[in-house]
Amino acid sequence: MNFTDKLHKAIERNTSLVCLGLDPDLELMPPDTDILSFNKSIVDATSDLVCAYKPNLAFYEALGLDGLTALMNTIEHIPEDVPIIGDAKRGDIGNTARLYAKALFETFGFDATTVNPYLGYDAVEPFLSYRDKGVFLLCRTSNPGASDFQSLPCSPSDASGQEPLFSVVARKARQWNQHGNVGLVVGATYPEELAQIRMSCPDMVLLVPGIGAQQGDLALAVRHGLDAKGEKTIFASSRQILYASKDKEFAQAARQAAEQLRTEINSLFNSAEP
Repeated sequence: MNFTDKLHKAIERNTSLVCLGLDPDLELMPPDTDILSFNKSIVDATSDLVCAYKPNLAFYEALGLDGLTALMNTIEHIPEDVPIIGDAKRGDIGNTARLYAKALFETFGFDATTVNPYLGYDAVEPFLSYRDKGVFLLCRTSNPGASDFQSLPCSPSDASGQEPLFSVVARKARQWNQHGNVGLVVGATYPEELAQIRMSCPDMVLLVPGIGAQQGDLALAVRHGLDAKGEKTIFASSRQILYASKDKEFAQAARQAAEQLRTEINSLFNSAEP
């Protein structure tokens, strides 16, 4: 089963568009809790409430081999019918990108990953060649400094007039989406750009971070991001769910936070339907 089909089945089964980031921060986790037991508790409490999990590799790589071992064991613990997006944001020349793709898709076994398209097609193609895997290109990211480059006006040779760089990325993503496995990362913190990208790429899955701790407007993100069927946008949340509590009942608190977010997204979508 390819990533898109697996994601849609998870969305339907759990009636959820919540993508939970598994980003364990030792400074925020409950005291005397190791990463693996923390992740397992979170997964056990939320696997029926989410459509995907998204571990950010930085939180594991920073801890060396112990962190990577915890990541591998976490992946093994996640139910097989819940897709896992490896948030790696890789991007390098072709022969190096080939090995990054192999590591993420074969060694770790992620169903999808995030990729930086800055180096162009030859750096993205090794990921796209895994036709059953999802490839989310960074398009309009949620961080404050995103506009340093992503909003710059460009005059690409294959377009008339100028357009912002993020728009060029979206257009290139459509061209590269030959296997139907390309998605885009678009932050909830930029709702107008989100609306523009959704209009430009109506059939692509959008991964939308920036709600919760980054204070993106969820209502606007749902209004501008969702397609007509409510199937092709998933909303990433990490800190507001993972660290809903630091006491021994942290997993139950995380479940309540995930359920609340799921309910809010579904309510916003239903209220927007004609």
